[in-house]
Amino acid sequence: MILQQLLTLAVECILISVSSQSSPQQRRCAYHVTDKGDVYTTAGNVSGSVQLCKNTQCCVGYYVVIDGRPKADVLACDKVEKRCTDTTCKAQVFRNVRTFKCVCNTDLCNSNITWSQNARDESQHASSYYKDETMTTALISIGILLALGLLIVAIQSRNFFTVKNKNSRSLDTYDFSLLRSHRKKEPSDIDATDVELQQVLCRGNFATVWLGTHQESRVAVKVFPASCKRKFTAEKEIYELPLMRHGGIVHFLGTARKPCGDSWLIVLQLAENGSLRTFLRENSVDWTSSLKLCLSLSQGLAYLHSDLHRHDAHKPPVAHGDLSSSNVLVRADGACVLCDFGCSAILHSFSGCHRQSDTTSPLNLIQWGTLRYMSPELLEGSVDLHNKWYLMHADVYSLALLLWEIWMCCSDFSHGGDAPPRHQLPYESELGANVSIESLILRVCHMGMRPYIPQHWEALSQGSALEEILTDSWDSEPDARLSAQCVADRLVSLQSYHNVPVKHLKASICVATA
Repeated sequence: MILQQLLTLAVECILISVSSQSSPQQRRCAYHVTDKGDVYTTAGNVSGSVQLCKNTQCCVGYYVVIDGRPKADVLACDKVEKRCTDTTCKAQVFRNVRTFKCVCNTDLCNSNITWSQNARDESQHASSYYKDETMTTALISIGILLALGLLIVAIQSRNFFTVKNKNSRSLDTYDFSLLRSHRKKEPSDIDATDVELQQVLCRGNFATVWLGTHQESRVAVKVFPASCKRKFTAEKEIYELPLMRHGGIVHFLGTARKPCGDSWLIVLQLAENGSLRTFLRENSVDWTSSLKLCLSLSQGLAYLHSDLHRHDAHKPPVAHGDLSSSNVLVRADGACVLCDFGCSAILHSFSGCHRQSDTTSPLNLIQWGTLRYMSPELLEGSVDLHNKWYLMHADVYSLALLLWEIWMCCSDFSHGGDAPPRHQLPYESELGANVSIESLILRVCHMGMRPYIPQHWEALSQGSALEEILTDSWDSEPDARLSAQCVADRLVSLQSYHNVPVKHLKASICVATA
């Protein structure tokens, strides 16, 4: 009897030992939260100042810079599993809000942040950014005055330059034509006297959009004041790229300058249903019409992102930079078209033409776009500007929010036959109509939250497929998101099989782009 008890005890000890070796040890993280960080209480069991992680091996820490020193704001287990390769808490700067973040993979590693001299310098650099902007403006003004002086001297000496270059093309002229050799397009200038402005459609930060006529056709006319010439020039450059004609991009008719010279015009084909935001507020959409909106939107973005070579013309990839339901138009046939390219980036990969990484810093990148549609990496100011794909990944995140915005208005998705919910913007139900960058960073970046997906979607035949498209497109990791073309391909599949249970379709038609 005693021998049998001893054998049973030995077997139990062996099983306990094997079990402890086969299951990974739970990560222990330092725990400290403010009122805004209480969401991290669900990330693991808390005992005093230590938290035992449930779902991750990563500890996270958020530190706020106060009087030049970091003070812990949130210390906890990370809510979801992420890549955490650092063994110590190394400071990563949120350039826009003077907050530091660290993610590390050893016990209690988040309790002591590595506060290097570089981190101090970057924090001080963020606080002095606007001072630098003022100095830059002053230097530019001085440069302009000097340039005008040199121009006067050059005009007075024009005979010398004329004789020197009479029968030969100058090096500067050659270089300019070489840089612009990818353009094979007729001039887009039109006569401003042929454009008649009738009534204001909407007003933006930099321009006013009018309903007008041109050559007896109704058009949309975007009017930029003289003070916003740079925005006009940036948008004109995008529209004038070769091969930009596509059904998912608003048709560009030309540009003009008012005779008095006080404003610049971009003339576009009129989208009769106005912006996507207005359309969704004023109209009910069923499954078929919502799919058409989503598919045309995704195909337009995929074309914008494409790198095309046809004959002697080249359209480089373009990142939109400001996708929102106000910057998407709806045509009379119910299809979406992209517009408003004032924040767009031409992603040239060859030397000679400007690249976005040469002209944009993380400090002013946050000024791009519409706040609630910004991706986590844009909100944090952590975009790798030397990697052009990151700007496209940010577009795909915004695209996912737009798809959600459309599907939330779909009458066929209403619960129990109820009327579809009123139109709402992404994060409006959680954060209100007016969002701040701090509240978005807390919810989107710190908490890893996304817009609410109704539970009753699970009962829809296409519900699981739609949810996968959204979650695969607004992933926290930019590299893990789908491409715009993959989103379009998945939607095409739903279009082909929308009369059969979509749960039986394979959602892995496309995989994320690395």
